[in-house]
This record gives sequence, structure tokens and C-alpha cells, in this order.
Amino acid sequence: MRETLTQGLPVLGVDLKYIEALEHFSTILVEKNKVMNLTGITQPREVATLHLLDSLALLPMAPLSGKKIVDVGTGAGFPGVPLKIVLPESHVTLLDSLNKRIDFLHESCDALGLSDVDCAHARAEEFGHREEFDYAVSRAVAALPVLCELCLPLVKVGGEFLAMKSSHTEDEINAAKAAIKLLGGEISEVIDYTIPTTDIVHRVVRIKKTTPTPKKYPRRFAQIKKQPLGQ
Repeated sequence: MRETLTQGLPVLGVDLKYIEALEHFSTILVEKNKVMNLTGITQPREVATLHLLDSLALLPMAPLSGKKIVDVGTGAGFPGVPLKIVLPESHVTLLDSLNKRIDFLHESCDALGLSDVDCAHARAEEFGHREEFDYAVSRAVAALPVLCELCLPLVKVGGEFLAMKSSHTEDEINAAKAAIKLLGGEISEVIDYTIPTTDIVHRVVRIKKTTPTPKKYPRRFAQIKKQPLGQ
């Protein structure tokens, strides 16, 4: 893992002084995964690339330093925990609907000595905190129209939602355009990137918040899922 991180972090502009903390989080994750299903990725090189470096690939794409960030559907803490480790001056909220995951994240952040981080047990559509964050980020697997309704209401006007997706998602992006407009956003950029030290290509959809989200959004999740906006 260390060799992979030593090669990959400089590509993303990350100081190598953060390697130990990133390795420590990886160790905590893999150990906890023995008794709790957090990730199917447990081999050291894959944890380094598919979790850590993939999460940190957001850094060259947006000025996240010192900003207020919410990671929606954070799961085992990606991308939020790696971002917090290397951006100690940023305030990060880790949001997830499963309390066991939030307990794990509390324990992990305490063990890592991270401050100015909130581990919040809530569903995104019930979280409140409307238009409080400079950035929402998400690696959640939901389709983009659904993710946008969960994330954009949390972003302040002038902020951005950074949606981390697989490549070849043109149809999904096109399907989300009407929803994004209804929610007060617009797509500013679609960036394909290669995870450092690999040939794996992923994608980030940058969505700028241009106007306030109408109060009626987000809807209840059952309704969001059954009838995504704009479809």
C-alpha cells in the first residue's frame, strides 16, 4: 500500500506526510470489515487505489481546502474521510442512513485524531441543513437524478455538487439534466480521470448551484425513487 500511495499522492498534489494517517484508516477499515460488512475491497493495493486515491482524485477538480463539505451516503467513509485527512482545515460532514456505519466512522475519526468532522446518522432527504454547504460530494451508487435531489438542496448558491460516477454514463447525465434545472443547478463540467497508478477511468460530474432549491424538494425517498425528477 505504501508504495502505491507514494506513487499516487504526488500526482494529486497531496503531501506525503499524510501517508501514515491514510494507512491507519485503511487498517481500521479492513479490521472492522472482519466483523461488519463495510467494503468488498480489502487487498492493500486495491484499498489504496479504489478507495483512497479515487476519493482524493477530487482534489485537483475543485478548491475544497477550508470549505464546508458534506459527503452524502458516505458508507465506509469515502470520499469524506480521506478528504478530511488531507484537508484538516476543512469542515466535513459524513452523512449516512445506517447507524452502524456512523458508529464506525465516529470510532475511526477519534482514532485518527480528526477534528471539525461530524458523523451524522440521517437520511439525506430528512437531514435539513438546507443550503449550508460549499460542496456536496457523493460516491453513492444511486442514479444521478436521484442523487441530485438528495444532494443539491444541501448546497448553498454558488457551491457545487461533485457526483463521482463510473465512465460511460452519458445517458444517466442526460436523464438528470431536467432534474438539475428544477433543483437550481446546472452542469458546469464533466471530467474523466484515471486513478493514479492504474488504468481505471472514472468520472466526476460538476454541478453548480445557481439558484435556491424550491422548498418542495427533496421529496420523500419512496417518491424520489419511484418517479425521479424530470422523468
